[in-house]
Amino acid sequence: MSSLLDKKPSIYTMKNILSLHVLLDYFGAKKLHQITNGTALAATMFQATGVAPGDSGFVNITDFEVIHISKPLPSAVAEAPIPGPSELNITGIMSAHGCKVYADTLLANPEAMGTYENNINGGLTVFCPLDDPFKAFLPKYKNLTTSQKASFLEFFGVPVYQSLSMLKSNNGLVNTLATDGASKFDFTVQSEGEQVTLKTKVNTVRITGTLLDEQPVAIYTIDKVLMPRELFKAAPTPAPAPEEAADAPKGSKSKSKSKSAPTLESDSLANAPNDDPADQTADDNAAVSFRGERFVVVGLSFLLVFLLL
Repeated sequence: MSSLLDKKPSIYTMKNILSLHVLLDYFGAKKLHQITNGTALAATMFQATGVAPGDSGFVNITDFEVIHISKPLPSAVAEAPIPGPSELNITGIMSAHGCKVYADTLLANPEAMGTYENNINGGLTVFCPLDDPFKAFLPKYKNLTTSQKASFLEFFGVPVYQSLSMLKSNNGLVNTLATDGASKFDFTVQSEGEQVTLKTKVNTVRITGTLLDEQPVAIYTIDKVLMPRELFKAAPTPAPAPEEAADAPKGSKSKSKSKSAPTLESDSLANAPNDDPADQTADDNAAVSFRGERFVVVGLSFLLVFLLL
């Protein structure tokens, strides 16, 4: 290893070199001696990272008598210098993959850009809005104060590395680069199947792509501008319908009843049985008899009064 260490590779180059020495298959002594034709091609962790171009992450295994190697496996690709996280141009990556408007806005804000750069080595996850939605959002952004603009831009960064698989399995509240004491500036990660969404009390956005996912930095694109509740208000919910409106059918029903009453009365009168003529004559005679008796009583009363006088 001394010949390799003499080249003073960066820790990230060393990671590639060591991953080239880890096979993605199990080879015991018996299996090694049973290799067909004395040779076999095996994939390594370096190939699995996706960094190795072509099949440069495969190694050729021959019939070993002892399970050891005399020197590190040579690989110009694995030994190639790799920039460390602090040397990553995250805005360049975003600009080249559909997030140029957001990247340019971030570059124009030294406070927010400095916060991102200071967190790259320790771990950083960025959710950058695509150009069209962020361009449409710019008028609202320009209405923010200087400090609010910095907090808003920092809101799209998380101070830890989160792979896509981690986001799918670790749902819940997530702090951001803008989180500071009482200023929460957090959002909720939710996943359903392969879809991952980010949610605040103002709106919800969806992760649409991966620009970079290599520890300690991950960059994802989102379909809309995620808005923190600390700076924006949710759209008001429609007010419930007034109770009078709900009772309107009852009033209408009552009104209908009042209109139908005369009809029922007229129907009753129309359906009443007709009086018999004989009965009508008897009633008339009884009325005449009653009137005659009344006149007799009145006459006797006057006579009595006259006698008393």
